[in-house]
Amino acid sequence: MARIAGVDLPKSKRGEIGLTYIYGIGPSTARYILEKNNIDPNKKVHEWNDQDLNGIRTTITEEFKVEGALRSEVQMSIKRLLDIACYRGLRHRKGLPLRGQRTKTNSRTRKGKRKTVAGKKKAPKK
Repeated sequence: MARIAGVDLPKSKRGEIGLTYIYGIGPSTARYILEKNNIDPNKKVHEWNDQDLNGIRTTITEEFKVEGALRSEVQMSIKRLLDIACYRGLRHRKGLPLRGQRTKTNSRTRKGKRKTVAGKKKAPKK
């Protein structure tokens, strides 16, 4: 099993896809890493030899911030926005979308499950 940056990569996936299981590495970065180490992107993870793995590990540690370090950096950026109380920080605090999306409908991912508010009762007819 290939273990890179504290993540077990799936054995049966193509190398290009397997690397994306690491937080901070997307498809284009994965392609770049494999290209730099002269590894075929279609080669499965379990087909990599020790030399390939070591090359990938060194490329990732030297050039990219991944996993824990990246997660903490993202959290620090959010905390900074909260501390300076800018618009984006306030939206983070309220748990609403940050980038101008509508909130009357949609935005359920940020707001969570619907909370039903009871309607106003009609006055009885005389």
